[in-house]
Amino acid sequence: MTALHELSAVELVAAYRRHALSPVEVATALLEHVQRWEPHLHASYLLRPELTLEQARASLSRWMRGAPCGPLDGVPVTIKENIATLGDPVPLGTAASELKPSPVNAPPAQRLREAGAVLLCKTTMPDYGMLSSGVSSFHASARNPWDTTKGPGGSSAGAGAGAAAGYGPLHIGTDIGGSVRLPAAWCGVFGFKPSLGRVPIDPPYTGRAAGPITRTVQDAALMMQVLSAPDVRDSMSLPPQHIDWDTATTRPRRLHGLRLGLLLDAGCGLPVQPQVQAAVQAAAELFEDAGAIIVPMQPFFTREMLDGMDHFWRMRSWMDLCKLDAPRRERVLPFIRTWAESAAGFSAAHLYEASQQFYATRVATVRACSQVDYVLSPTAPITAFDALLPAPTNDPICPSNPRRRSPAP
Repeated sequence: MTALHELSAVELVAAYRRHALSPVEVATALLEHVQRWEPHLHASYLLRPELTLEQARASLSRWMRGAPCGPLDGVPVTIKENIATLGDPVPLGTAASELKPSPVNAPPAQRLREAGAVLLCKTTMPDYGMLSSGVSSFHASARNPWDTTKGPGGSSAGAGAGAAAGYGPLHIGTDIGGSVRLPAAWCGVFGFKPSLGRVPIDPPYTGRAAGPITRTVQDAALMMQVLSAPDVRDSMSLPPQHIDWDTATTRPRRLHGLRLGLLLDAGCGLPVQPQVQAAVQAAAELFEDAGAIIVPMQPFFTREMLDGMDHFWRMRSWMDLCKLDAPRRERVLPFIRTWAESAAGFSAAHLYEASQQFYATRVATVRACSQVDYVLSPTAPITAFDALLPAPTNDPICPSNPRRRSPAP
């Protein structure tokens, strides 16, 4: 018999409908499972069994009446700690934050509650979400459940670890430059960064998206049905659009004749490890055997693009740190503090040129990908790295390339 923590959201909803399982039974089993693993993984924040069971009992009552309130009624979920939940503090992974309770649910949290999801816990992240690891000044370093000497990736560190370890079937993270996709890749689960504005978020800003991390694609599609509902608080949200998420996973598009770009080298950053390249190449061969046309692609991402975006985010983070008094600033993870402080001398002209690299990257990406239907490429050039390192290079001045230091302004 499949353990309850291994069941998908689709399987749980079907079992609730048949009265073969109850949300209370599932929540109880998951809480026990989380409490066994949490000392090893450090993936959870605000794990409160009494509140989880209260929500599960309310869901059970609705199912007993034959009146579930939404497509996720009774399904356990976790929510990344930077997505506000009513009455809870939002520490953003850093000891520098003031722990004030949020007066509202952020849009993704509100949609999940309206759909009847049972909140198992919030999940951990690194300081301000600005790392590809789970190293934090507020939490113990998150660990990868496949190998606890390795990190789960970041910044949705706890979400990725929780998904892989069976902390329920549904997890939501946020992503600017890989914060959903990296933990999903390094933890061996599925992560999806939706198009900007598809999932309303608050606060919204260019590049930021909330998206699911799950063990199955079908569960992510089920979650997207809920998360993509509109919310007026996101000024960048897309107009509501009917997307048949379920059909897209149950009746996938035929591969025959599809043009799949194969991009094995990003063009800059860390070199691709041989085992990573081999895995992507093997995947391409499987697609080709199924009838797809594999189109080799040349790198189009440049060092100038990478450094520009990095310097823009350094300045944004430096401005955030400038709002803190000296004692609170000292609580920020030293790696993040050094990284952000390096922007203090950037000129206005340099910052302007840095900001333009977002647009340059978009133009180059559209141009390079316009001749193919989809692109196959590594999510990251390396496999999971040491859990205690904030970044693969452990160098805050040049976090993305150990062979070349980031140019000064």
